[in-house]
Amino acid sequence: MGHTIWNAHWAIKDSKYDLDNPGPQAIADLEQLYKAGNARYKENASAADEIRAELVKLQAGDPENTGIWQKITEISWRAFQEIYDQLGVSFDERLGESFYRDKVEDIYRELTDVGLAEENEGALVVFHPDHPRFSKQPFIIRKADGASNYATTDLATILFRAHNMHADEMIYVVDARQSDHFEQLFLTARKWFDYRGWRVPSLKHVSFGTILGENGKPIKTKEGASVKLKELLSEAAERSFAVVTTKNPELPEPMRREIARVVGLGAVRYVDLSQNRSTDYIFNWERMLAFEGNTAPYLLYAVARLHSIFRKAGLDRAQFANITGVVAFETESEQALARKLTAFPSALDAAMVDLRPHFLCAYLYELSGVFSTFYTNDKVNVDEESTRNKRLFLCERTLTALETGLHLLGLETLEAM
Repeated sequence: MGHTIWNAHWAIKDSKYDLDNPGPQAIADLEQLYKAGNARYKENASAADEIRAELVKLQAGDPENTGIWQKITEISWRAFQEIYDQLGVSFDERLGESFYRDKVEDIYRELTDVGLAEENEGALVVFHPDHPRFSKQPFIIRKADGASNYATTDLATILFRAHNMHADEMIYVVDARQSDHFEQLFLTARKWFDYRGWRVPSLKHVSFGTILGENGKPIKTKEGASVKLKELLSEAAERSFAVVTTKNPELPEPMRREIARVVGLGAVRYVDLSQNRSTDYIFNWERMLAFEGNTAPYLLYAVARLHSIFRKAGLDRAQFANITGVVAFETESEQALARKLTAFPSALDAAMVDLRPHFLCAYLYELSGVFSTFYTNDKVNVDEESTRNKRLFLCERTLTALETGLHLLGLETLEAM
């Protein structure tokens, strides 16, 4: 817990902001208080000392500071939950930094005992002489003012997850700018665990690039502020509604709203997951919401079209989920689709090995393209039963692969749009 939140904490105390009656714009208020506190932190040395002192007091269990922190946390989580609910995100465990507050002394003692940590200019730090950069670049686990930091609580987290949760693997999804921190963290943890003879869990930093605006710089609002996810999701739904209304004006508005919600949220999610996570990408509304190309609308439409095949024929897709006996896929399009379907497990493996979901996205897009060619070339509802059944089988398998893949990526799907 660095000085960032305590810029807001200091400003709350300084302005006497009423956390018991925060109002509907509480998050915006807290953000403004943070900015005010951050400005004072940077321009006023005595204020910076006060802000650092507030953090030390919190970590020591000061009742007033603990109470303020709890109220900030409650307000923040209520706001976060609104977005998590929209995106269908839930948690099995939610242990914040404060959970590890009484465990940081163990980290200082442990790393000192095993000979990894040393005093340096009043701080407790770890150097790695065997590393080309970290032999001189310290990994600070206790600051000179006595406060813990992200390094301390991250190490406490690894210890707790390894010993109490018996975790085999820990994955940190944090942007690429924190790569040095995680490299030092993992190196320190592995040496520490090795020295103690403890099993070392797999530690992975899943880094990602920056979302850029059309100008090639990190995306901002017209006023130059950071784009809020809540506002982005709302705009995505509204833009989707306009597209859906243009395409299907005859649908009742509630139905158009629901389609727009699924398409809009899916588009925001998919545009991020379909990029190579290591690279930056340019955010573009028109491309993201297009019904052609590797986009959520294109794939969602493919799913809806497959559902319509069974719906229009008055058939239950479940009866075509399996096919018995020897089946010869005879046409070039049948064979191409069958081959592509067999590649689904490989696409999942490729996405999982290096935790890069864009491999799965690419497969789903390619599968949709192969299906489109098949559907154009080979009529499905033909009179000859064996031909019809095997083609409906291919349709059902394609639908299952697309729905499964999109659901794994966190997207909802639609049966009609």
